[in-house]
Amino acid sequence: MKKKNASSLLLLLLLLLCAGRLTAGTILSAYSPNKQIRIDILLRGPDLFYTVVFNNKPVIEVSPLIMEIDRIGSTANVHAGDPIGYALHESYPVWGAHAVAHNDCNGVKLPLRNVKGMDTLDIRVFNTGVAFRFISPGSPDQKRVPLEATAFMLPTKSILWYHDLVGHYEGAHVRKQIDSIKPYQWVAPPATFQLPGGAGYASITEADLKDYPGMALLANGLNGLMVGYAHEQPVSHPYELRYSKEDILRLSKPAAIAGTIITPWRVIIIGKDLNTLVNSDIVTNLCPAPDKQYFPDGLHTSWLRPGRAVWKYLDGGGDGTPETMRRFTDQAAQLGFEHNILEGFWNRWPDSALKNFTSYSAQKGVDIWVWEHSKSLRDSATRQQFWQRCVAGGVRGAKIDFFDHEAKEVIDLYQAILRESAQYHIMVDFHGANKPTGQQRTWPNEMTREAVKGMESSRFEDRATHETTIPFTRFLAGPAEYTVVMFSDRRRNTSWAHQVASAAILSAPVLTYAASPENIGNNPAVNIIKQIPSSWDETIVLPGSEIGGIAAYARRSGNKWFVAVMNGIPPHKLRISLRFLGTGRYKASMAEDVEGNPAALNMREAVYGSGDVLSLSLASGGGYIAVFEKQ
Repeated sequence: MKKKNASSLLLLLLLLLCAGRLTAGTILSAYSPNKQIRIDILLRGPDLFYTVVFNNKPVIEVSPLIMEIDRIGSTANVHAGDPIGYALHESYPVWGAHAVAHNDCNGVKLPLRNVKGMDTLDIRVFNTGVAFRFISPGSPDQKRVPLEATAFMLPTKSILWYHDLVGHYEGAHVRKQIDSIKPYQWVAPPATFQLPGGAGYASITEADLKDYPGMALLANGLNGLMVGYAHEQPVSHPYELRYSKEDILRLSKPAAIAGTIITPWRVIIIGKDLNTLVNSDIVTNLCPAPDKQYFPDGLHTSWLRPGRAVWKYLDGGGDGTPETMRRFTDQAAQLGFEHNILEGFWNRWPDSALKNFTSYSAQKGVDIWVWEHSKSLRDSATRQQFWQRCVAGGVRGAKIDFFDHEAKEVIDLYQAILRESAQYHIMVDFHGANKPTGQQRTWPNEMTREAVKGMESSRFEDRATHETTIPFTRFLAGPAEYTVVMFSDRRRNTSWAHQVASAAILSAPVLTYAASPENIGNNPAVNIIKQIPSSWDETIVLPGSEIGGIAAYARRSGNKWFVAVMNGIPPHKLRISLRFLGTGRYKASMAEDVEGNPAALNMREAVYGSGDVLSLSLASGGGYIAVFEKQ
């Protein structure tokens, strides 16, 4: 956002907040099904505001709802009509923290009469948060330009974890008190914050982003964050590196939208603890179910295949010839992994070599993915050629890279790729991407996306803090392609046990390993690694977990329980009750740190029951992982 425009919006916000404190008029209150969360819509003077409360304590203080279309305010000088209430109660399968998502919410649609007509504020309140969006009717032949500056005013002394947009969505989070964040600081969602006084946690993001520019957040210097569209955001270094000045200029202009304007959902995930945030389904709940035209059996459609992937890029393994990649396929099969991802070198192979290779891999039970630059897929005709080449070559998945922007034009490209790849039965992995917004429910062929500062970042030093932060920030929006597990020096200030545990915490429906399959196979923890799935039936974030300090999870897959712990920089002593195991005795296979040697593992076995307690002494950057199987 240009500083002049930002200054104008901040001045408007300050004036609205000052005016809002003078008079009060609650026109609507909506509650979560369990009555613990409430959103109030306020009309103060002629303008619209809102607040959010959890257990009678503020999560979002009085904040203006600001929406303009063609520079005419939808939320200024409004008259509210009679609200229309509704409720949703459904369950659906997911790949992620648990196998079944629950969508239970109370909704209300509030008509808003303004100078240009009648718009609608649509609100939903869940047991784990709130969401709202604006709807402005329009004819298909009419194009209009929306602009939004809705604010999220955080309680004083809230602690915020965030990163900027220099690397687009590939940044390292910092931890700051909201009062100390200066105006004009950009914040990439999800923006997770801890409420003062032990009142809980919340995280701000968006859901169901389509036919619209993406949202980032702009600090206003008043303890708040404001919605900022893609054209207002600073151009990221990755986009500047790979695209032309003409591209930058084009995407710096506001997007015009034809027909009815429906904003993405503005989402605030809320919970008393980190376990509630991690297990919230709110982001996918706000997206439509998959279209049976493309996915006749929904998530269980036959050509969709979650699993683990080997990847020849970061950890050696030879050149990019078909012979080398056959060896990777062999090693993937030996590990029980389902996928083998090829970088751009596949484009140098003859089509016959590609087909022979994918046929060989299919016999081994390994699907082949290929990398492609998103720039080459801008044109519909070239996309069709790419899909047809994939199908003819026996390719099952496409890793598409270097989007690096969330202008509407780029969001439209994501949608075209998802729709067309579904038509051709191709799974996708988006790299150089913006944050997920729950669309993996609508398009389950999106198996993961990057939007995270992952293992590829060669100069990143403090992985211990980063890897214990992102489970409670970035991963709240959806799965991330971090490329887990590295045993070389690239792991930086983390241990081998920490790295193996990352595979069980930093999950994705297609979980790509950074370490070469040879190095995985030679590691003492290989038998544990073979058992770690890519999605889970149940997840418990264990007490003692703290953002940037320690991530401790208990996760169930079938009849096996896993306990995985990644430690940050400060050493920790952690006691873990095993009461989640239930009745009976369980054999545990464990990988632990070796004191004084982070590049080693202590492998041992023991028998435990639900009445037992694990006592862990975790070194700086250390970790622990165990798999429990009932005897």
